[in-house]
Amino acid sequence: MSVFSLSQADREKRLLPQLVDLVSHHRRHCVRYDRILTAAGVGSFSDISALPWLPVRLFKTLELKSIPDDEVFKVLTSSGTTGEVSRIYLDKAAAATQTRQLGATLQTVLGPQRLPMLIVDTKSILKDRRSFSARGAGVLGMATFGRDHMWALDEDVDGLRSFLVKHGDQPFLIFGFTYLVWLHLYEIAREHGLDLGNGILIHSGGWKKLVDQAVSPEEFRNRLAAVGLTRIHNFYGMVEQIGTIFLEGPTGGSLYCPDFADVVVRDPETWAELPPGKPGLLEVVSTLPTSYPGHVLLTEDLGVVHGVDDGDWPGKRFSVLGRLPRAEARGCSDTYRSAA
Repeated sequence: MSVFSLSQADREKRLLPQLVDLVSHHRRHCVRYDRILTAAGVGSFSDISALPWLPVRLFKTLELKSIPDDEVFKVLTSSGTTGEVSRIYLDKAAAATQTRQLGATLQTVLGPQRLPMLIVDTKSILKDRRSFSARGAGVLGMATFGRDHMWALDEDVDGLRSFLVKHGDQPFLIFGFTYLVWLHLYEIAREHGLDLGNGILIHSGGWKKLVDQAVSPEEFRNRLAAVGLTRIHNFYGMVEQIGTIFLEGPTGGSLYCPDFADVVVRDPETWAELPPGKPGLLEVVSTLPTSYPGHVLLTEDLGVVHGVDDGDWPGKRFSVLGRLPRAEARGCSDTYRSAA
C-alpha cells in the first residue's frame, strides 16, 4: 500500500490530532521544549500551520530529547561545516519506526523486493556504528533496502562493469548524494559507455556543487537519460527528522509528502503561511519523532509549493530553492534558545 495516498484535506484530518498529541507528549517529557512553548505563548491548534515550530538550528545548540538517558539507543549527528552539529536521540521504538516508514516510502518506487544496489560512496564513512554523520546515516539507512552492495567509490570502472554484467539486465538500485552521482557515476558511465538503463536512482543533497558547474535539476535528469537512467527520484530530508523523506514524483520537478508528513511555507517576516506559488521558509512536519521534539521544524531552506492534489501523487507538491543566508537563519533561532 502506497504512503502517497492522502489528499490534502484527508492528510490534515488524520495528522492534526496526532501532532497535537505529540506537542503534549514532548511538553511532558522534554523540559526545554516545554519552556520554549511556554515562553512563546502557544494557543490553540486549528490546523497544521498553527502548530508551534522549532527552528532546526536549535538541535545544534541544545540537547532536546524526550527519553531518559538509559533509553537512548542511537545518537545521530548532522553534517556541519562550521563544527556545529545536531544531535538526535532515538530509543529503540523510534529507530524501528523511522526505518519502517522510510522503507514504506521507498517501496513506492522500488517495489517490495530488495534490489541489487550500487552505492555511489565509500564504505569508510561507516566507521562508528553508534554515532553517524548525516551522510553515513543516509547511506546506512538506504543500504538496508538493497542487496549485493557495491561501493562505487571503492572500485574502478572494471568493478562497475562487473556489477552491470551480473545485475544490469534486471532492476537495480543506485543511491548516492547528487554531486557524487554526477562526478563518480554519470561521468564514468558516459566516458566508458556503461548502460544504466535498468537502474532506479535515489539521490539527494549537494546541489550547490552542481549549480556551481551550471548543472540544473533538469540538466541532471537529461544527462543521466543519455546513459539510460530515466527512473530518477531526488529526495529531501534531514537528520533532525530522520525516517521522513519527501520524494520526487515519477515525472520529476516536484517533491511530495508521504502520508505521515506535510510541509508549510512561511513568510520569513510575518511567519504566516504562504499560498502556492509564493516562495518562503520551509517548515517540515512529521508524526515520526517521538523520542525528541522534532515533529514540527522550521528549516533554513527556502521552498515553494507548486500545487495541491494536482500532481503525480496527492497532497502538496513543492520544491526546495536553496538555503537562507546564514545570518538570517541564526537570527531565527536566537530567541528560542534564550527561552530554553
